[in-house]
Amino acid sequence: MRSSRVFHAVDSHTEGMPTRVITGGVGVVPGATMFDRRRYFIEHLDHIRTFLMNEPRGHAAMSGAILQPPTRPDADYGVLYIETSGCLPMCGHGTIGVATVLVETGMVEVTEPVTTIRLDTPAGLVVARVRVTDGAAKSVVLRNVPSFALGLDRTVRAEPWGDVPYDLAFGGNFYAIVHLDKLGIPFARTEKRRILDAGLAIMAAVNDQDRPVHPLNPEINAATMCIWPPPGRTRGTPGTPWSSTRACSTARPAAPAPAPVWPSCMPVANSPSTPTSTTSPSSVRTSPAASSKRASSGGRRRLAA
Repeated sequence: MRSSRVFHAVDSHTEGMPTRVITGGVGVVPGATMFDRRRYFIEHLDHIRTFLMNEPRGHAAMSGAILQPPTRPDADYGVLYIETSGCLPMCGHGTIGVATVLVETGMVEVTEPVTTIRLDTPAGLVVARVRVTDGAAKSVVLRNVPSFALGLDRTVRAEPWGDVPYDLAFGGNFYAIVHLDKLGIPFARTEKRRILDAGLAIMAAVNDQDRPVHPLNPEINAATMCIWPPPGRTRGTPGTPWSSTRACSTARPAAPAPAPVWPSCMPVANSPSTPTSTTSPSSVRTSPAASSKRASSGGRRRLAA
């Protein structure tokens, strides 16, 4: 087979959530910051995202991260986050996957028991502290970008559910946080279609009627997901939604710590939004490390176009 272009990747998963880490083949994306590079990628290189994320090389739940040289002197690597739906400013489980791949492939200097990796993301600087034993990543703690509640107990009209109460928060992306019991929908696998439809409708209604705007960067101006605090544990580690729910919990001092969150719908495709900074407290996310699969069925891949 004759190839016109080759990409090198290491596939990882974080508690079941996939991240295809692109280690070579893309080149340096133009831009003075990772925000600029993300914008350029969306406008000029989106065919790379669809090639790497969509079938036959990817699938509907595929996520990825493209490694880049950092644009700031205090970072070790730059990262662009890609998904089937678009290019995100920040991704928690993807960052855990990136940190694991960097450690287990030797792309960063590894120190035990903890290796600290500073990542230049479109959302800002994210610090990953990887617990390492015998060269293997065992767990990852992330210090996310500053997260904050933009509005609590807001209401939006979304048919056929009528007026829906929700919270609006930022954790690397903007999220509308809704409790399913307010819609009369059980949190059950058999209700997945109704949950998805409700999430898409509410997200669209929020962006139409109450579009969020980051106080320090007006380009951050869309909710990218609707999430539900469920009564149980989720499969993966949705770091940015968790940071958002934690920000709401902090804004309500008397409230208990939030349960894990389940993203109900995919992010808005290619929403060119990136935060700079805020005085609100940063969030911390802890998770078992991603697995860096090295077998022929996963692991290192050579993807040819």
